[in-house]
Amino acid sequence: MTGPRRPWVIGVSGASGTPYAAAVLRGLLDAAKPVDLVVSRAARLTLLDENGAPFRDAHWRADLARWLGWPVRRLATADLAYWPAGDLAAGPSSGSYPARGMIIVPASTAACAGIALGLSKDLLQRAAEVNLKERRRVVVVPRETPITLHDGGAVVLPASPGFYSGGATATAGQLIDFVAGKILDAVEVEHTLFTRWDGILGRSAGSIPAEAGPVD
Repeated sequence: MTGPRRPWVIGVSGASGTPYAAAVLRGLLDAAKPVDLVVSRAARLTLLDENGAPFRDAHWRADLARWLGWPVRRLATADLAYWPAGDLAAGPSSGSYPARGMIIVPASTAACAGIALGLSKDLLQRAAEVNLKERRRVVVVPRETPITLHDGGAVVLPASPGFYSGGATATAGQLIDFVAGKILDAVEVEHTLFTRWDGILGRSAGSIPAEAGPVD
């Protein structure tokens, strides 16, 4: 007998950085993790601006597939639910809802402030607050500053990519995948989004010196 479904709740706020959210969603779904998605009203404007396509409640599955660059049939078999941001009676609004935790990516300063102050102005903020209350893992990925949530128990993970995986000529996609991979690391989901540091200098730049002695 299997236990209750325990999804990761993914909240997408209105900050710039929707490619980070898309990469995290792809990583979780590729790992066959159940996902509940909440997209704020402001995020819809950002999605339209950054991806050139709308995100609509009535057509969320088709719009999500377009955003992720996947065929709709691929989402048909995914363990995926969508909750409108204005639905404050939705499952994730309650601490008794069996979520595994929550990731807010990207997190705007308004979302960070609302979560820190307990405003519950929409489902995204309310879901984050109840997951913090229940001591579940909450990862907040601000692309803006200030950062004010660490005292509440959240993992604050700024969208700051490293270059040791792709080198100084890393593409935008590699940098996005690096941040998404660090988010998945924070919630202990296995992935292959970036190459981990192995202690060998020069590998990320694509050239490893034949002889590398100690540096004085």
